[in-house]
Amino acid sequence: MALLQSFVQVHPDSHFPIQNLPYGVFKPQPTSSPRPGVAIGDYVLDLSEIASAGLFDGPLLTNSDCFFQHNLNKFVSLGRPAWKEARATLQKLLSATEPTLRDNAVLRQKSLVPLSSVELLLPVAVGDYSDFFSSLHHTKNCGIIFRGTDTVLDNWYRLPIAYHGRASSVVVSGTDIVRPRGQAHPAGNSTPYYGPSLKLDFELEMATIVGPGNELGKPVDINNAEDHIFGIVLMNDWSARDIQAWEYIPLGPFLGKNFGTTISPWIVTLEALEPFACDAPKQDPPPLPYLTEKVSKNYDISLEVHVKPAGHENSSVVTRSNLKHLYWTLTQQLAHHTINGCNLRPGDLLGTGTVSGPEPESLGCLLELTWNGKNALSLNGLPRKFLEDGDEVVITGHCKGNGYTVGFGTCSGKIVPAAP
Repeated sequence: MALLQSFVQVHPDSHFPIQNLPYGVFKPQPTSSPRPGVAIGDYVLDLSEIASAGLFDGPLLTNSDCFFQHNLNKFVSLGRPAWKEARATLQKLLSATEPTLRDNAVLRQKSLVPLSSVELLLPVAVGDYSDFFSSLHHTKNCGIIFRGTDTVLDNWYRLPIAYHGRASSVVVSGTDIVRPRGQAHPAGNSTPYYGPSLKLDFELEMATIVGPGNELGKPVDINNAEDHIFGIVLMNDWSARDIQAWEYIPLGPFLGKNFGTTISPWIVTLEALEPFACDAPKQDPPPLPYLTEKVSKNYDISLEVHVKPAGHENSSVVTRSNLKHLYWTLTQQLAHHTINGCNLRPGDLLGTGTVSGPEPESLGCLLELTWNGKNALSLNGLPRKFLEDGDEVVITGHCKGNGYTVGFGTCSGKIVPAAP
């Protein structure tokens, strides 16, 4: 079968071929209103222009105003049939053999905007954000670092552990992160340290964007959970390890986490990721029935973390990992979140937790890579145990298809000094 091609020129290494078509929100000009778009090559297709031209003519979208909104929440709430209808329409419009958009110079000029000229925004209004702890390798390493043992607590193998995060500090890629202040462990018998965090870290994560929610009191069945997932983004859940270590007993993460969470601007849909589905790890002991899936799958998504030291032009790759290493699947995370009757809503964000693999180069945070500061990394010859002011962290992710790449773009942020 011939590979689907677009009339829009797409470089072979581009993250955004016609097989991907990730959704985002952008402003073509600084004074423009935000509007939804999809990425194609080096362009973003303005979906408000496509809708204005009446080209979403399927039964589920023809009368919808979802592409005239300032975020994607209304569209993601419509569910998988509407998402499939939109994808089919867009792939047809952008294909090399379809003249409707290709040969309409006026509409093409209005609707295809160079990515280099737009401002990318948060793709959804995040109402709630939860962060899971789903990597067995990360869990074991944290046990050794903090408890002196790699023995995993019994409950971890029984349920996807998570905590409730802070949605207000979720920001889009490219936003500076202000070094947080807080308390840390006292030295000896002194009072606790107070000041800028001295152990600022990144966390390599991905995150689910929730589509249709569920009613309060009505859990999502594990085998229907996929229909509640619109797509996935890259995520960096910045962490202040010294603040976290002092505060997390007895109630868990708080100020060590809630000062900033960065996500990538493009949501890659599950339809685009389906060719890269793979078997999830065997779970032993077997999960309880409400977490037992007919098909248990992860996605083969290669992930990298680059750190560019302050004042330097070149970055260093510090981590190479893969989403397939997750022990608990995205659908198990979502179903478990609702088992007590908790209601999810369109646009909610569910982080995977740090995605660490089994190899030393696949560890997903500096806490693991430097063993809590005992060993320094070398960034172009510069030592780093934790992030310094001016350091920039860039996360990338992609799936390699036969003749094309489905990618996520980048998820980046630079550390700026703590507020006085």
